[in-house]
This record gives sequence, C-alpha cells and structure tokens, in this order.
Amino acid sequence: MNVVAIVGMAGSGKSEVARFFSEQGFSVVRFGDITDETLRSRGLALTEENERAVREELRRRYGMAAYAELSLPRIDGALGKNGKVVVDGLYSWEEYLFLRERYGDRFAVVAVWAPPSVRYRRLGSRKVRPLTPAEAFSRDRAEIENLNKGGPIAMADFTVLNDASLTELREQLAKVMERLNGHDAAP
Repeated sequence: MNVVAIVGMAGSGKSEVARFFSEQGFSVVRFGDITDETLRSRGLALTEENERAVREELRRRYGMAAYAELSLPRIDGALGKNGKVVVDGLYSWEEYLFLRERYGDRFAVVAVWAPPSVRYRRLGSRKVRPLTPAEAFSRDRAEIENLNKGGPIAMADFTVLNDASLTELREQLAKVMERLNGHDAAP
C-alpha cells in the first residue's frame, strides 16, 4: 500500500497508529494540520470550540471532502519523495471516497477503535487540548452527525482495538503491516 489512512474517534489512538507507520518508513500527513494552521492564521486559540468551527466552516466552503482535497499536494508530495504515506485523521465518507477514487488499490484504511470510557479518560488527561467528558461526547456527536465519520470506520480495511496497552496496539499494527506488505493473503 502506498497510502494508508487512519480513522477513529477522538482519543482512539490515531496519533499512536501514525507514529507506528512513521517508524515503518511512511511519511505522515495529518489532516488536523489544516485546522491548526487556519486557527493560527486567524490568531485563534487551539480549543475544541474553535477547532470544530473551523472544521465545519472548511467543509461548508469546500465540500465534505475538503481535508482530502486540501491535503492532496502534501500527500502527493510525500509519495513523490518516499513512496509511502500515512494520513492521520480521515474523517468524512466523502474524504474516504475521494482518496479511494484517487489512489484505488494503492489505498487502505485502518480504523482504530476504543470504547468511549477509555477515549474520554485519555482526552481528559491530554497535555494539549484536554477535553471534559461532556466536551468529548459533544465532539463525538458532531463528528458522527455533521462530518459523516461512521462510513470510513465501517468500510475500513483493517480495524485495531486500542483499549489496553501500547504494546498490544503495536502487536496488532505489526500484523496489519504484514498484510499490507503482502505477507498474508487473507482479506
């Protein structure tokens, strides 16, 4: 696979999965960088409220595939340099369809899943942009209802469970990597 996209709810462990792929030689393109850069350019703080407003505004302006389309130069640039890219933070069904159409059989999706209780605990203890349980639930609801996040999770080529240790997550990801590299013909 040349392009692997990671999808999951906030706090599921997408950044850990991206780190694993980076260690395997993949370049990382983080969709959230677009939100962060937009906030910085407007002089706004990195808060859940500001981030949500920007995410939804960009999608209203450019369509629901906005982040995939806006990240295309970064993805293609990284492919040209390295040949392997992991996209951290696939959100919408439309982004999924856009990337699937663009990269075809060179594209795979890894969903990372953890129950809300685990994710909310993680989100509450983050050093950057911590969320209360109420804020985390509100974000989940907005991502599911407004950003069509359920589709890419349902259609993922691989799903890893991240409710235990980092070691267990990495063991699952090593198996995903073997399959991506064609060492296991199972679907």
